[in-house]
Amino acid sequence: MRPMCYRCFWPQALCWCGSITPMETRTRFVFLMHPKEFKEEKAATGRLTHLCLTNSEVRMGLEFDAHDDVQALIRDPQNFPVLLYPGREAVNLSDGSDGAVTSLAEQLRDRQLVVFILDATWALGRKMLRLSPSLQRLPRIMFTPAAPSRYVIKQQPHAGCLSTLEATHELLGALERAGLDRYPLPDQLLGLFARMQEFQMRCAADPARGGYRRRAYTAPAERAAPRGRSGARRTRVFQAPE
Repeated sequence: MRPMCYRCFWPQALCWCGSITPMETRTRFVFLMHPKEFKEEKAATGRLTHLCLTNSEVRMGLEFDAHDDVQALIRDPQNFPVLLYPGREAVNLSDGSDGAVTSLAEQLRDRQLVVFILDATWALGRKMLRLSPSLQRLPRIMFTPAAPSRYVIKQQPHAGCLSTLEATHELLGALERAGLDRYPLPDQLLGLFARMQEFQMRCAADPARGGYRRRAYTAPAERAAPRGRSGARRTRVFQAPE
């Protein structure tokens, strides 16, 4: 077995940690990671995002109502906990004319904004939310993506679907534009995302590399549209539903 880095969960020879500059943010990010994402997913963008954010943490699980650390964050009167999740009831931070953004800023006052992000496939994320009524009761925030997903090695089920890393990048930008936070290194997350994918595409295109893939990745536009439950893989939608 190859020696592993147990921070980024990549082989030590390919460790990303030395190229990451942790960023300070006023917002606390809590990545609620599904066990499959935590244990099985090699390209876990939530874990890489966590390494880039000093004020963040990863909590693994399916049901979070009995999760002591998560519940302590929700109950702490010094915190203002919200869930990043789309819907008509969510405050769209990208809408500069939305009075709800001003209301959110007023509710924050001296409290710390704590953003919970479901780090799972769209289908598994819905299940996690269904099993956690305390998360269902949280105020919700969202954004309108400034660009389609940059994910090349995995197919998106719908326009507006983003990886956890991309969603956090978009959210930080929206928070900064709303005057709620700073985004000190806006190029880092997407740069890391691009390098990770470039490495995987090189591996897939190398016929001498055993045990990786049998063929190179095709361009996303050339792939068949996803069908059924398999179409909900890997990403979440952060646009408001029509």
